[in-house]
Amino acid sequence: MDDNKTLSSQPGTGPSRRDGGLMELLRTIVIAGVLAIGVRTVLFEPFNIPSGSMIPTLQVGDYVWVAKYSYGYSRFALPGSPNLFQGRIFDHTPHRGDVAVFRFTKDTSIDYIKRIVGLPGDHVQMREGHLYLNGQEVPREPEGEYVAIDEHRTHMEGDRYREILPGSDGRGPVAHDILKLTDEGGKNDTPEYVVPPGYFFAMGDNRDDSADSRFMGDEPQDLGFVPMENLVGQAKWIFMSVDGMHPFWQFWYWPAEIRWNRLFMGVR
Repeated sequence: MDDNKTLSSQPGTGPSRRDGGLMELLRTIVIAGVLAIGVRTVLFEPFNIPSGSMIPTLQVGDYVWVAKYSYGYSRFALPGSPNLFQGRIFDHTPHRGDVAVFRFTKDTSIDYIKRIVGLPGDHVQMREGHLYLNGQEVPREPEGEYVAIDEHRTHMEGDRYREILPGSDGRGPVAHDILKLTDEGGKNDTPEYVVPPGYFFAMGDNRDDSADSRFMGDEPQDLGFVPMENLVGQAKWIFMSVDGMHPFWQFWYWPAEIRWNRLFMGVR
């Protein structure tokens, strides 16, 4: 008998290399899964932009990373929205001008993404298509004509502006682009809304094609003031953008469908 022969090399006396490799693979998969769940729960979550309400900042078919730690955590920031607690932990008030993901006020299973323009105590109003905040007109600078394409592939011709929201909590002004199709209609001449404590006022950058906080009624699509508890996180980066002109199965169009110039853009 060869006394130097190891125990594991004898048939039937220990796990084979194949068994050890399988266990190591399973262990790696479990660890990767736990890490992925942890990152998605605590740090970042990907979201797809399905509508044109945030054009020109976000296009239909953009995929964004949302930082879930930006505002602290409510049950809506957790997968499945378990009713484990009320309110928010590690709470941080959002800043005016943030692009935020939150749960729809009439159905908290639906995610919305809009820009926060009003914080508690702010007075918000639209007059003849211009945004007023706390009695002052929010400045906007013309940037020329703009043609947008919404989720229905409808072309919308309007004007692009650089809007400059006043900062909050000691921060400087927030400059971002908006799209205006018209200065007429009820959404462009509103009452003066006063944002109550614990809520914020959200608007789409596509000002005339956005169901947002300007709609305060009882209709199913009306958003109204949004509770801070409904916040999921702040949109940070675009990591993928797909035009979507062709059916998904036409894979030969995929390289042309990707909007390469939008990859890894910050959301401002």
